Amino acid sequence: MIEIRVLTPDDWPTWRELRLAALAEAPAAFGSRLADWQGDGDREQRWRDRLSIPGSHNLVAVLDGRPVGMSSGVPTADPLVMDLISMWVHPDARGRRVGHLLLDTVAQWARGSGADRLRLSVMPDNARAKALYRRAGFTGTDELGDLLPDGVRREQVMLRPL
Repeated sequence: MIEIRVLTPDDWPTWRELRLAALAEAPAAFGSRLADWQGDGDREQRWRDRLSIPGSHNLVAVLDGRPVGMSSGVPTADPLVMDLISMWVHPDARGRRVGHLLLDTVAQWARGSGADRLRLSVMPDNARAKALYRRAGFTGTDELGDLLPDGVRREQVMLRPL
């Protein structure tokens, strides 16, 4: 059974464990780098601050008593749009609906917060994530995503009506 839990800043050790695992397992999937969150970047207050983004909704998926996935919803300047960020599912839990539950839970939160759209950015080469997002009702947009380190390509922005 998959349990979705809402995290508070006091749950920072769980978030830290998952985020470091995500950045190590899928370095090309995120704008952040593992090195950015290690060494001097690995501070309790920084992890607490990440879970304290005003208006955010931070989730962890637990499967068989073990944290195996994470995602966050955060407000944007447009009150009708919420952003999905920091989405990741451990390879051992992929294909078991963990990603769908995380996405649907963030979508329910966004709808309950008054939004009518959920937006995300995904790396252009992350075919597996894009397939999951399409199955969950997201479609590509013409919106320009963040510029990638190569200085040429951009993240792909996807949107899901709520």
